[in-house]
Amino acid sequence: MTTGPVSFNPYAYDVHEDPYPHYAALREHAPVYRSDEFDFWALSRHDDVLGAFRNVDAFSNANGVSLDPAAYGPDAHRVMSFLAMDPPRHTRLRTLIGKAFTVRRVATMEDDIRALAVEHIEPALERGEFDFVADVAGKLPMDVISELVGVPRPDRAELRRLADLVVHRDEGHFDVPEAGMLAALDLVTYYQGMVDERRRTPRDDLTSALMATDLDGDRLTDEELVAFLFLMVVAGNETTTKLLANAWYWGWRNPDELVKPFADPDRIPDWVEETVRYDGSSQMVVRTTRQPVEVRGVEIPAGERVLLLIGSANRDPDAFPEPDRYDLDRDTTKLVSFGSGRHFCMGAPLARLEARVGLQELVARVASYDIDEAAAARVHSINVRGFATLPTSVVPR
Repeated sequence: MTTGPVSFNPYAYDVHEDPYPHYAALREHAPVYRSDEFDFWALSRHDDVLGAFRNVDAFSNANGVSLDPAAYGPDAHRVMSFLAMDPPRHTRLRTLIGKAFTVRRVATMEDDIRALAVEHIEPALERGEFDFVADVAGKLPMDVISELVGVPRPDRAELRRLADLVVHRDEGHFDVPEAGMLAALDLVTYYQGMVDERRRTPRDDLTSALMATDLDGDRLTDEELVAFLFLMVVAGNETTTKLLANAWYWGWRNPDELVKPFADPDRIPDWVEETVRYDGSSQMVVRTTRQPVEVRGVEIPAGERVLLLIGSANRDPDAFPEPDRYDLDRDTTKLVSFGSGRHFCMGAPLARLEARVGLQELVARVASYDIDEAAAARVHSINVRGFATLPTSVVPR
């Protein structure tokens, strides 16, 4: 059974190509949607998604945030860290990690992030034509995360390849593919080896700082450290890569808006925020109902999987007037791209900083650019939205 005159399959490739007409149909005809085929409910309106984020008594993270059967369940925390926990476990782990992964630590990284951005941008611009994802957007976040946690440069390309495999979904298959499962195991093995090495020889990096974190005698276990590092490379790297490329693409598609940050670089944060709203990297997350919960007169029983459609909430006209218009002048304070409440994304300040710095360095060097849209390709994932390739040509300043 599906609810109402619409049908929604988050695994479908046509949804990945453009989910927004599907979201609009859900908001209008089935804001509390039920799919028996995939055994989930879905909330698509802004108020309902925001309410579910904040109602941790009714909506649980204990089984993780992914619909994939292989990633959903009581062991999800092994790779999703505190994203797959409820209080008090969530409170404990987030407090321990937060003692080392602080806003102040992130802020001190700006000069290093800028140097890394220039390192990747300048060779790409010298060629004139390049793949924005492979040559810029995919390299910068991986280098930033790697510098932060202490991954050596020679290992970073392989870790990014593995992270891409973890989020990719094959057409017609409704779970993590075998290649993604093997990639996840390889990542876990790699990070366990890195933790073992830091136990022998601590360094000046976040991994060592996390290992030294102490809260009244409580410390992170190896399993907790590995899970957080896995979360950083998959969630932190993938989503920021997609954010950068989405901003680059939608700026190109909307030249009247693009002129604003190109004329005034102080508008670049507005470019970032409107992209996060208009076409965010994180499209949906799962919650599990702890108890029966009523939404818009529909009762969702306890123990049910509920998709919170972030991408739909950010296009809800009740929250954002003319939501399908890309507008750098709009008020984006209601966006739910980074969640809300106890599970607000800890990596949001770093993602925003990376995107701002990367776009600043591009704007400083590029007079104009073009995208070969026919040759561009999107990733296929139910949680993450963005480009796998984005061929670009530039005219330098």
